[in-house]
Amino acid sequence: MINEKRIRLPKDGTETNGPVIYWMSRDQRAHDNWALLFAQKLALEKKRNLAVTFSLVPEFLDATLRQYDFMLKGLMEVEKELKRFNIPFFILLGNPKEEIPKFIKESKASNLVTDFDPLKIKRKWKNDISKKIKVPFYEVDAHNIIPCFYVSQKQEFGAYTIRPKIHKNLPEFLDDFPKLKKMKSSDSFSANKIDWESVYNSLKVNEKVNPVDWLKPGEEAAHKKLKKFIEKSLDTYENLRNDPNAGVLSKLSPYLHFGQISAQRVVLIVSGLGNHPSAESFLEELIVRRELSDNFCYHNVNYDSFRGFPGWAEKTLNEHRKDEREFVYSLKEFEKATTHEDLWNAAQKEMLITGKMHGYMRMYWAKKILEWSKSPEEALKTAIYLNDKYELDGRDPNGYTGCAWAIGGLHDRAWAERPVYGKIRYMNRNGAKRKFDVEKYVKRFSKK
Repeated sequence: MINEKRIRLPKDGTETNGPVIYWMSRDQRAHDNWALLFAQKLALEKKRNLAVTFSLVPEFLDATLRQYDFMLKGLMEVEKELKRFNIPFFILLGNPKEEIPKFIKESKASNLVTDFDPLKIKRKWKNDISKKIKVPFYEVDAHNIIPCFYVSQKQEFGAYTIRPKIHKNLPEFLDDFPKLKKMKSSDSFSANKIDWESVYNSLKVNEKVNPVDWLKPGEEAAHKKLKKFIEKSLDTYENLRNDPNAGVLSKLSPYLHFGQISAQRVVLIVSGLGNHPSAESFLEELIVRRELSDNFCYHNVNYDSFRGFPGWAEKTLNEHRKDEREFVYSLKEFEKATTHEDLWNAAQKEMLITGKMHGYMRMYWAKKILEWSKSPEEALKTAIYLNDKYELDGRDPNGYTGCAWAIGGLHDRAWAERPVYGKIRYMNRNGAKRKFDVEKYVKRFSKK
């Protein structure tokens, strides 16, 4: 069974007798995918064919070859896995607002299903597509455990306000997934094997930011990474998660970002371990903090600008605009990790090289950008640009929310007032020293 509260119908329409199309976007996996499962349910009930399509834009929000390579290799696995279930997979090259309606018309589709995404660009795509098609268009939240459009009808103040709503609804929504079923093969509706070389050649992205080799993409690799985390790191996660030298983080965020693993599946597995000492803090991050980020981006269209900050934060930052900055760096100096501070430079180099900065250092990194920029607007712009260009999990609600928290006090409270920051929470090197061996961390990246 699929909980109908996960599903909404932004646009009704007239059905044909053609196939049901799942436009895969945010949730790029064959299994544990509520949107795909719903599309299959429609197809089986109506005795129609089912197909999955992915519309690949040649460039997207400062993403580089690093992120595109990780995504495309995951989609290669999706193609192979769907083939086992007789579900054709199509890659459409170009803007979804043009390609999806065209595909709907050519395939004589009966219904269109897609997954939920709170980002402005994705919502505009869906709105534009709705105006061009005549068939019913469904949206399914396959990313959050509690659907974002159901759990709250407003922007929440913080984790403390959304947490009770999430915990109240978890028993209803934390159900296991039905298995994907094998469809009947159809000679009249099938997909040719995708020419992945042509797909790569269609990209118009920065190829100087290299793909990573330390993290294998795809649904299978994601589950292996989860298994390794549980076996090797979960026991010490609670005590060592803020130590970037400890290596206890799950490293699941790139997989979660591209939807190569379901957060709900991760929760089901970790919850099944029983009364584990680190489970509570890990699940807090995975459920409450992640879903709070979607809530912010969904209910605040200014999630990537100064106007998205809380009123008290805007006020205090405005009052300290003209404060003297001891250091001010350009975007180029930030990007090349040439500031005066070796700890910040090490964090930037970690991101440049690996595409994955440690969570604690991401907070520190963003706050120092505020301290060393001419204005909070410039600081936010710099942080988002660098995050989206180099992080595997960039261009994500978690990233926008994290930058707004560090620079604009989002989901936080006012702290002691100080120059530049005003009442925004402050972080410094001494605080980092109390949590981990700073010199050891710096040494790891000083010669790279």
